[in-house]
Formats: sequence, structure tokens, C-alpha cells
Amino acid sequence: MTTSQEKKGKIVLAYSGGLDTSIILKWFIEEGYEVVAYIADVGQVEDFEAAREKAIKLGACSVYVEDLKEEFVNDYIFPVIKSQAIYEGRYLLGTSVARPIIAKRQIEIAEKEGAQFVSHGATGKGNDQVRFELSYYALNPEIKVLAPWKMDEFLTRFAGRTDMLNYADQY
Repeated sequence: MTTSQEKKGKIVLAYSGGLDTSIILKWFIEEGYEVVAYIADVGQVEDFEAAREKAIKLGACSVYVEDLKEEFVNDYIFPVIKSQAIYEGRYLLGTSVARPIIAKRQIEIAEKEGAQFVSHGATGKGNDQVRFELSYYALNPEIKVLAPWKMDEFLTRFAGRTDMLNYADQY
């Protein structure tokens, strides 16, 4: 564990309050980062206050809960509907379309906080990591992205779900 004298910098983490991002938040702190938790409200049904409290309890230096619903609908969802962007002819691309707006506000918070890093909890299994990271770099080519699911130190520490649950039980 890194001591407070060895801080590695400040990171803004896209935080949901779920197991993965909670583990990531705590792990980053133990690795020596100052973590700002960022929760984006794009219309999902969540207990944002409970997620905020959990992030603080885990050690986040601050927590942003950002209401992005109006901008999301006006600037992202309506254009998707107009362009008929329907996956496999059956459903709208709601989750994938949400990633760029989440990343946009995250970069703004990183700039406001003077953070050198941003992070997300997307695993290496899907396209969300690409959506987040390309959005980050498009908005700020100088930002550094720390993606735990691609970091050897994280993958060594958490070989599977059981390791994450055992780690979570400590807190």
C-alpha cells in the first residue's frame, strides 16, 4: 500500500456504486491515487444518494452526481432516433449512446478538479471500454486513462469475482 506521501495523482472514476466500480475505487486509493467518484444520471433507476454515501465511505475525496438527462435526450437520443440507429433492427443503442455524454462530463470534472487521470469500470469483454476511451481522448488528447481491467496489477489482485467479493467483505 502506498503512503500518503507517495500520492500518484488524482483520478476521476466513472462510478456506479456497484461491485466492480466500488472495488476499483478502493483499489485505486490503496494504490496511492486520490479518487473523485463521478456518477452520471442519464435516466436509469438508481439510488444516487446511497451510491454517493458508499463512495465517501470507501474513501473518495469528493463525489459528483450529475443530472445529464435533458442533454442526453436532446443531444444524443433524439439524433439516434432520427438517424434510425437501431441495433439488429430491434432496439435502440441507449447504453452505447450514453457513454460519450458520460465521458464528456467526466473530462469536464477532471479539468475542474485538476485530475491527471480518468477511469471507468468497463471490462475488456465489450465495446464500452472503447466508447469511453475514444471519447476521453477525443475531448482531451492529453488525459491519461487508467483502465483497471487492462492493468496487470489489478488482474493479478482480482483473478475473479470471488477475489472481488472477498475484498469487498473487508469494507
